[in-house]
Amino acid sequence: MPTSSASATDASKPAAASGGVQSLERAFDLLERMADAGGEVGLSELSASSGLPLPTIHRLMRTLVACGYVRQQPNRRYSLGPRLIRLGESASRLLGTWARPYLARLVEETGETANMALLDGDEIVYVAQVPSKHSMRMFTEVGRRVLPHSTGVGKALLAHTPADEVRALLARTGMPAATEKTITTPEGFLDALEQVRRAGYAVDDNEQEIGVRCLAVSVPNSPTAAAVSISGPAGRVTEAATERIVPILQEVAQDLSVALTTTGPAQG
Repeated sequence: MPTSSASATDASKPAAASGGVQSLERAFDLLERMADAGGEVGLSELSASSGLPLPTIHRLMRTLVACGYVRQQPNRRYSLGPRLIRLGESASRLLGTWARPYLARLVEETGETANMALLDGDEIVYVAQVPSKHSMRMFTEVGRRVLPHSTGVGKALLAHTPADEVRALLARTGMPAATEKTITTPEGFLDALEQVRRAGYAVDDNEQEIGVRCLAVSVPNSPTAAAVSISGPAGRVTEAATERIVPILQEVAQDLSVALTTTGPAQG
């Protein structure tokens, strides 16, 4: 009967789809494990960390290599492939788009310019901004790159990074003074990160530009390290204003985190 035939055909689909979905989930899990390991691993390391048998990992890696998402090195270890760069760049641009409603909420509730920034290698890159409605307001060009040691977002993003990794980053970038208030020693910056961990937020107090204060918090559990901030004239972003603004920053960052880590559409 046609009805029985249709039922039999439909019943066979979930099993096939399940196998395909499982392979896809495993492949993405391996890519994330490779990223967590620094971008290059051996099959035995992946097997130990994932719990998957070596033949399964080998099959998945062969597919990822064929697609260009993974490369096999001369030493037979595997590294993340160049095709992931285009995906990452596109996703970073979208991340800024998804964040805009939350930044707009920050502007509405604090009155100051709101920003979102990521840690890209050793630099901070601004990926989104919503300007304040005040005539005197701060502008940061989207795409602008700065060094972490002179910014609130840099402190927020590095606050929970191991000290030896922070020192290594600072050694690579140097610590040039943007203003007379810029922190220019590793010890001074590590002390500032300790303050961030204690307070739950970071401050740029005239360190990137004289006359400008910035308050920043990291976005918890973000798919990539991200921070949101507000910036404004030091005469408006006072200590009293800080007490009012920080809870708003933390609440918006938490709401943005939920939006970025759920499968549904982001809501502002």
